[in-house]
Amino acid sequence: MNAAVLDDARAGASAPRTTPRGLLLDFGAVISRSLFECHRDTERQLGLPAGTLTWLGPLDPSTDPLWRALQRQQISERDYWALRARELGEAVGEPGWDTPRMLSRVRHTDPVHTVRPQIARLVGAARAAGLRVGILSNELELFYGTEFLERMDVLRGLDAVVDATHTGILKPDPRAYALAAEQLALPPAQILFVDDQFRNIAGAVDAGMQVQYFDLRDVPGNVAAVAVRLGLDCEEGR
Repeated sequence: MNAAVLDDARAGASAPRTTPRGLLLDFGAVISRSLFECHRDTERQLGLPAGTLTWLGPLDPSTDPLWRALQRQQISERDYWALRARELGEAVGEPGWDTPRMLSRVRHTDPVHTVRPQIARLVGAARAAGLRVGILSNELELFYGTEFLERMDVLRGLDAVVDATHTGILKPDPRAYALAAEQLALPPAQILFVDDQFRNIAGAVDAGMQVQYFDLRDVPGNVAAVAVRLGLDCEEGR
């Protein structure tokens, strides 16, 4: 995906001019708060000195060589989090952590707190307006487990949940977007896809969907932009 198209995706300018009838969201970092944003909480939970965690991923790629390797597609997102989990486990004297173990230690105590309140309100407003809403995730159940997800209110009653944990088809494979469109019962051009990874945005563009890049450096602005794209009152999405 070239720089011009990426710029269009960031601004939403590459989308068709029709108002979407469906909203398709990534889970990690879009619906849920990212671990990058929660470093101080994580340090407190794990008993680590403040400032121990310095890797900031998309918030500041210069701090995070692993993140830059992910963006160059030298490693996968699953690889990235497996390496971070191993580092965290070693830091607390518990070698051998994998990603589910890491998340169980820092996330499983309060599923509701994990969800961005702005996104929960946006999903509620979209559904109240008659839009179809779904999730397209590469690692939803794999990373979080069924018990945690069952306690998450925002996931109840969605029109589609396409999870590569079960399908085995990872974004940006075009088949992942096709499955989501099929479950939403909408043509791709009528679906707005929101993700924090450019390569997944590129896959959605190739699949014919409208797109909104979710920039973690401005969460309120991104949520408001999605609300506008959906024809909702901006305040509903805040």
